[in-house]
Amino acid sequence: MRNSVKSLAFCLLAVVYPAVVACAADRPNILWLTSEDHGPQMGCYGDRLASTPKIDALAARGMVFKHAWSCAPVCAPARTTIISGMYPTSLGAEHMRSEVLMPKGTRMFPQLLREAGYYCSNCSKEDYNLTKPGMVWDESSAKAHWRKRRTGQPFFAVFNATASHESQIRKRPHEPILDPKKVRVPAYHPDTPETRQDWAQYYDQIQVVDAEAGERLQELEDAGLTDETIIFYFADHGSGMPRSKRWPCNSGLQVPMVVYFPQKWRHLAPREYASGAQSERLVSFVDLAPTVLSLAGIEPPSALQGQAFAGTFQQPPRHFLFGFRGRMDERIDLVRSVTDGRYVYLRNYMTHRSQAQHVGYQFETPTTQVWRRLFDEGKLNDFQSIFWRVPKAPEELYDLQTDPDEVRNLADDQRHQDILQRLRQAHRDHARRIRDTGYLTEAEVHARSGKRPPRDALGMDDAYPFDRIFTAAELASSRNPHVIPRLREFLQEDDSGVRYWGAMGALMRGGEAAAELRPQLAKALADVSPSVRVAAAEALAAHGKNDDLAQALDTLKQCADPTKTSAYTSIAALNAIDELGSKAAPILGAVLAQPVTASDTVARANGYVERLHQTLREKVVAPRTSEPRVP
Repeated sequence: MRNSVKSLAFCLLAVVYPAVVACAADRPNILWLTSEDHGPQMGCYGDRLASTPKIDALAARGMVFKHAWSCAPVCAPARTTIISGMYPTSLGAEHMRSEVLMPKGTRMFPQLLREAGYYCSNCSKEDYNLTKPGMVWDESSAKAHWRKRRTGQPFFAVFNATASHESQIRKRPHEPILDPKKVRVPAYHPDTPETRQDWAQYYDQIQVVDAEAGERLQELEDAGLTDETIIFYFADHGSGMPRSKRWPCNSGLQVPMVVYFPQKWRHLAPREYASGAQSERLVSFVDLAPTVLSLAGIEPPSALQGQAFAGTFQQPPRHFLFGFRGRMDERIDLVRSVTDGRYVYLRNYMTHRSQAQHVGYQFETPTTQVWRRLFDEGKLNDFQSIFWRVPKAPEELYDLQTDPDEVRNLADDQRHQDILQRLRQAHRDHARRIRDTGYLTEAEVHARSGKRPPRDALGMDDAYPFDRIFTAAELASSRNPHVIPRLREFLQEDDSGVRYWGAMGALMRGGEAAAELRPQLAKALADVSPSVRVAAAEALAAHGKNDDLAQALDTLKQCADPTKTSAYTSIAALNAIDELGSKAAPILGAVLAQPVTASDTVARANGYVERLHQTLREKVVAPRTSEPRVP
């Protein structure tokens, strides 16, 4: 009986599949050429330092998008945005190499293309912060190629170039192509031989990426498929240089994006499309999934949060683009950004952490090392020092027209208050619309979600009272001089997410707040939520009386053990211990003797616990100077 059913299914497939292919044959091929850690430093964007003839030629036949933003300034969250068509901040998936379930009933967009008859190949990086909901690609490997499709079958193919990755910028020895003397050093970087070498090497690698893209375009031409294929070229986020990668300003989020429509498929192009033109349309990575589906004639599912900018179902241009920064490898942060194409707004919710938190991987870049040394020696100007200073301003506003390096913060400029308010409100509206999960700690997201997708589990106020927690985060991280009474109220609330921001507010505001809130913070050391315990312990250890230190450190020591809490809580506690410097010396030995692995946590999170242990171990051997705190 079972064999009969299998035979029937095979016969039905044999009948149906040719019909699917026949239908799909009337749909365009779609080719994505992508690169890593690569901003718009190309000829078609007006930067002639690197020679990029292949992409420039594609741009001359196609169209350049002047305002294309990745949602995240680092790879895994950026790819998560692309593959899901949803903001990772709405999925609980914003943190670098986290792993959560997609919402029930949703799939990654290549799965929908495959159902419509497309052959989908990915060469070759995935690196999503999401668990794959079944088979996503026909092939995903270093050898994946559109050539492996069936005869007449349309394809969606991705070829990802890694030559421009951060790791290649610092690779030595390197035979230079471009003269480092010709590099323009941005205002936020010190002008040193190391900085110029890294920037020149970055430009060198862009030329390699361009040549590789040319090879893929030639493959298409040789197969006679150029006139049948819609071609995209874009990068995953801004350059791999420090203050671009990992930071959600324009330098970290703006990417090159060139799209070519052959004459046969010109009717699917954006309404403003013209050969050799530049589009002023704002394009976000969250728009890519619905756009590709729209090009294939598939109506984008309602769960997708982006807007198709081409194809049958294209929508009007958007008014804003949104970016974010969550945990970057082993370091925790919470930043949100918005642009209207000219102005960039950033909202910092952890003002006590510098832009340049000590991410080990970033510190392998020579520019980062010399930049830090010069800051410690007091040899940087104001613009070059911003990256290292704490506290950060709660709000930042930059005019890209007059300040493309984003070093002149206009948030306190009375002439720009209307613009500030407009972008601030856009951020708030967006956070509420998507129910941004970032205002819960990573540990809280997982605890409240259990085995359910965070998007589903946190969709109602009984599980995630968004407005209450968001309001607490806004006030706790503000400059409001009268906020301490509200922090006391937050610390006494029934929801742990609100209590967390009460403790964080005390930590960010320093000694006065810690003194006034001492009873509430002391009580919070025994809070049911580990996230609240960690925040309260760091506040008391950093700013409380000496009598508070031992109990606060003991709390951090307990929370740092991932087998007693979770890897996510451990990461937070270890960050606090590292930040406390010499104050944490009494517990370092005991902490370093703890396990680094929690059996119920994904391996990647455990890896960050191990990395923080290594950082603390190095401090014991050769203590780093504490970061200067410039008010």
